[in-house]
Amino acid sequence: MKFDREKYLSYCFETVKRLMDVPSPSGYSREIASLLADIASEQGLSLEATKKSCFLMTYEGKSHDSALGVAAHCDTLGAMVRSIDGNGNLNFAPVGGVLCNSLDGEYCFVITREGKRYTGTILSRSPSVHVYSDARSRSRDADNMYVRLDENVKCAADTRALGIENGDYICFDPKTVITESGYLKSRFIDDKASVACILTAFKIMKDAGIVPEKDIKFLVSMYEEVGHGAAFVPAGLESMLAVDMGCIGKDLKCDEHTLSICAKDAGGPYDYELTSKLIEMAKAAELPYCVDLYPYYGSDVGAMWRAGHDVPGALIGPGVHASHGMERTHADALVATVELILMYLGV
Repeated sequence: MKFDREKYLSYCFETVKRLMDVPSPSGYSREIASLLADIASEQGLSLEATKKSCFLMTYEGKSHDSALGVAAHCDTLGAMVRSIDGNGNLNFAPVGGVLCNSLDGEYCFVITREGKRYTGTILSRSPSVHVYSDARSRSRDADNMYVRLDENVKCAADTRALGIENGDYICFDPKTVITESGYLKSRFIDDKASVACILTAFKIMKDAGIVPEKDIKFLVSMYEEVGHGAAFVPAGLESMLAVDMGCIGKDLKCDEHTLSICAKDAGGPYDYELTSKLIEMAKAAELPYCVDLYPYYGSDVGAMWRAGHDVPGALIGPGVHASHGMERTHADALVATVELILMYLGV
């Protein structure tokens, strides 16, 4: 359907920024829950939390006998306090597939179980070229990096006196920027941009007064980055469309201005008929799209299938450069993703 590109791109970017402002590393949904409830209320959608703290939004259709499914994940990469060293610094364990060398020098904050926050910086164990001969060459991984807290701590007891303990979440600053040339650059475009794309599609439908033939079930998963996000899906789904980032790199056609349709990832092929239908729709609408295979990738559809659900699934999303690092995509890819979501939903 036709829609005002600039109006709804503005809504998409605004929604992305709202989502980026709230920390939600895999398994931590305490804060994002209230934001998703606010957005659902603004759009007149129902929202319920699953028992494992994922979220299900429902856009009601004319018939409630079956539903079309869409999924995107709001969980992000992050870390946890593994231990506290003798100087009061934090050793950490990654949550999800963190590209640790991209974290060197990044700002972060720790959330304690009591809800306190403490800022810090992620550093190499050899953080100064004036002191350490291996400052440039030392490996950047969890065993060779730590969190320097912005607190006057000299020993582990000082840090524990702040209320920081093993198992506390460490959240990274997403550093979200939207440029005048239409680029969105930030951590966690994977996959908060896709959540925003689905919500933008719903906003377009609501503003146009569209009531779909069937209910639409939007699963916002909170464990995708660790492999089991959409292990639960509601009953009665005819199909599931996962919206996640498109990969850019070696021998792939996708770029930051392109909508990606994934035919196969590390878990195997996506549903052939549903994928073919999406390709046909993208081609007929003359969207900037490509079809690619991603060798080191998994999605919510894969989690759904591994959990035993007999539901056909496919995967699309905007092209995202430097995934799991300092990511970037463009308005062109976001708009094309919204357009194909609408076509999948029969609009």
